Amino acid sequence: METRVVFPHLSIRAGECIKVKGKVASDARSFAFNLGRNDSDLILHFNPRFESHGDSKIIVCNSRTAGEWGSELRDSAFPFQQGEEAKICVSFNGEEVTVNMNGNQEVKFPNRLGLASAEYFSVEGDFNIKSVKID
Repeated sequence: METRVVFPHLSIRAGECIKVKGKVASDARSFAFNLGRNDSDLILHFNPRFESHGDSKIIVCNSRTAGEWGSELRDSAFPFQQGEEAKICVSFNGEEVTVNMNGNQEVKFPNRLGLASAEYFSVEGDFNIKSVKID
């Protein structure tokens, strides 16, 4: 994963949605969205993999506490296409994080850190951001 865009001083409250529009690179191997307190404390690491880390067309979600990764959740629902536009909405509450992909598929992941707000969001890998909006 080469490209990395970090938004380090945000104020995202539970119930708000981070809407990201962009385009998946035509030769994409993977990309990731990270949400949390900082890079070491993430309530969500959302990682669609086209062909990466021995995986093919799978979404891997995880959390990170004090720099330590938790157990992965894998979802075979894979709505992304190389070279295509994508719209992703990430929202959370004290219980779980919901990622809505292209308005028709969702992945849910437990909020293992129990955070009610997030200050950090990053996008890395083979995804070209067109816009980021917090609603």
